[in-house]
Amino acid sequence: MTEPTELAVLFADVSGSTRLYETLGDERALATVGRCIVLMREACEGHGGRVIKTIGDGVMAAFPITDDAAQAAVAMQARIAAEPFDARVALRIGFHFGAALESDGDVYGDSVNIAARLAGIAHALQVITSGGTAAMLSPWLRARTRALASLTVKGKAHDLDVWELLWEDSADDLTTLSTRVAVSRARLRVRHGAREIVLDEGQPTLAFGRDAQNDVVINDRLASRLHGRIERRRDRFVLVDHSSNGTFVTPDGEAEIPLRREEFVLRGRGRISFGHAHEADPRETVDFECDL
Repeated sequence: MTEPTELAVLFADVSGSTRLYETLGDERALATVGRCIVLMREACEGHGGRVIKTIGDGVMAAFPITDDAAQAAVAMQARIAAEPFDARVALRIGFHFGAALESDGDVYGDSVNIAARLAGIAHALQVITSGGTAAMLSPWLRARTRALASLTVKGKAHDLDVWELLWEDSADDLTTLSTRVAVSRARLRVRHGAREIVLDEGQPTLAFGRDAQNDVVINDRLASRLHGRIERRRDRFVLVDHSSNGTFVTPDGEAEIPLRREEFVLRGRGRISFGHAHEADPRETVDFECDL
């Protein structure tokens, strides 16, 4: 079992698949559902996500950030709606950002339970999320959400606010944006002692911590075994903390920023300390320099 992290978990399934089998017959319905799964998988992977598993006529996927999950949901709905199926096919989608545990390729935890609950109450052609997740979306996506209701979730002390992402209008906007925006060839130079590592398309991630399996092994006793990582996400690099004591990042000319199970987009130049503030023990750091 890995250390806890936070993910946007998405569930999507074909609405009314039983009726689909009655209408088309087993063979054609199975082929139709299979085509839906392919389109859903492509939408997830095309927006920075990974399909954790397929569940009958649906998929469960995980994303590092909420915007990617939202855009994948929109892409799924748009692709299914445009596909020339022999019968009416529609998706129900729910997603939520929250705590998760990853183990043996599967994901467990609060975000999984809530996302599954949201997908279960979604109607055909609907994408819904939690209020907290909707608030995390970029402004242009958040502007396409609306409050629906409050939902009682088993094991939760408070009701969960349910919001809808209006995907039909935003699908065209996403297509337009994708044709306009060119992703730059971002690179990040990382220095640890005398060693320099360049993150780019060829090496998009870097793991660090006390364990020898990490790309950068940190000797500080306050660092965790699997302390954190840096990920390339399109045109930016994101520092992700998984540690017990936190990661401390200081961009040049700015105050030190403590991260505890949080993410931070690296910019310019700076340094990273592990398990404590830099001034507490400045001997071991990782220096970074973005080359965008």
